[in-house]
Amino acid sequence: MAQLGLRTLCLAWRELKEDEYREWSLMFKEANSTLVDREWRIAENGVPETIEKPKGQLLSIDGKTVDEVQRSLERVLLTMRITTAEPKDVAFVIDGWALEIALQHYKKAFSELAILSRTAICCRVTPSQKAQLVQLLKSCDYRTLAIGDGGNDVRMIQQADIGVGISGREGLQAARAADYSIGKFRFLKRLILVHGRYSYNRTAFLSQYSFYKSLIICFIQIFFSFVSGISGTSLFNSVSLMAYNVFYTSIPVLVSALDKDLSERTVMQHPQILFYCQAGRVLNPSTFAGGLDDLFSIWHTLQAIVVFIISINAYSIEKSEMEQVSMVALSGCIWLQAFVVALETNSFTVLQHLAIWGNLLAFYIINLIVSAIPSSGMYTIMFRLCKQPSYWITIFLIVVAGMGPILALKYFRFTYRPSKINLLQQAERLGGPFLSLGNIEPPLKSIEKEVAPLSISHTKGRSPVFEPLLSDSPNSTRRSFGPGTTI
Repeated sequence: MAQLGLRTLCLAWRELKEDEYREWSLMFKEANSTLVDREWRIAENGVPETIEKPKGQLLSIDGKTVDEVQRSLERVLLTMRITTAEPKDVAFVIDGWALEIALQHYKKAFSELAILSRTAICCRVTPSQKAQLVQLLKSCDYRTLAIGDGGNDVRMIQQADIGVGISGREGLQAARAADYSIGKFRFLKRLILVHGRYSYNRTAFLSQYSFYKSLIICFIQIFFSFVSGISGTSLFNSVSLMAYNVFYTSIPVLVSALDKDLSERTVMQHPQILFYCQAGRVLNPSTFAGGLDDLFSIWHTLQAIVVFIISINAYSIEKSEMEQVSMVALSGCIWLQAFVVALETNSFTVLQHLAIWGNLLAFYIINLIVSAIPSSGMYTIMFRLCKQPSYWITIFLIVVAGMGPILALKYFRFTYRPSKINLLQQAERLGGPFLSLGNIEPPLKSIEKEVAPLSISHTKGRSPVFEPLLSDSPNSTRRSFGPGTTI
């Protein structure tokens, strides 16, 4: 019966110890006799905190015929457009029959309604309808997450960008088909807020750092090509370039997987900071090449200029070999990489210190070993450089000139233009109480209230669609279905 998609009833039993029964019996009697939130207290522990009941207006879309669903959908859509309440205070509910008609005949209007409303309750829907709802939001360029605990949720989970399965009473079908599997529904909050946010921040740092370390060495090569008369001569030999990407700069950033900008307790207490990730404040085109307050934007060019100019001028007077200039420039890049990773690390551990500063020490050990080999092409180069005071003065000047502007700008930003994340970080370091962050979502813009029967018109250039992005985000955009939507 279950293989045919029909609901089945399974009975099971086990012997309970007397202490176990008494403990459960007291909790159940207390929850069963209460007059306030009785259903929530009997339900699974943690569910009420994970998903709250919608508050405010609850609009219903019902009907058994196309005309009835059309009138009901029009009424709800007009109410959503002209309401003065916040989107989070307005929700709509629709059953499977009306949903089937809406998806077949009024898909465009229903899509706009789904985006306008923060909460939509769909009851008694089929597995295919669940998957269609997810596909509907994906067609509007939204990232979707679907969570389910039974076999009828498999299609919805597989259709979503991120699928979460709950392993429990309904079996393991959903858990096996999902990207992530959790034991209880209340674990979803921690999965998204803690693990999801940490993973996003670490991935953003790793991707931008990979571009940063590659561009700085490439720009030095470009600048050297002008000095060498566009001869095609490389400043760095092939062994140094291979070791630069494989050993010298990859190990420190790998431990960024352990970095936490905020503690788990702080993140759970302030779930609204997740909107920084949704708004793309950490990873966007501006962080690569646009904003002055982003470490990986234009600083690769600035630091490449600093390394190249100081290295060339420091050894232009002496009769230096090209390998010496190459090693000085490479050493400056490695020192800058170490300070950049250290500057961007929020929570230091012993492993992170070993990876950052130990990698810097390993750079000199490896090159000293290579310099001891006569056939390496770098014979005695590193020995001679380390004995010269001018080498260490040059490295010091590179670090000061390359990191000085970044440190000054970050100090100005954290002191005079702190973000919500910076405020929480300062509160954690000082050990003081956490202040309320307020609402970090942009308010919904006013909507044109003049509507016509079966056609909803708007002022040109004004979008009625709400999207939970930060107003000051560079990617903060609003989506619209056009100047008018006809049901």
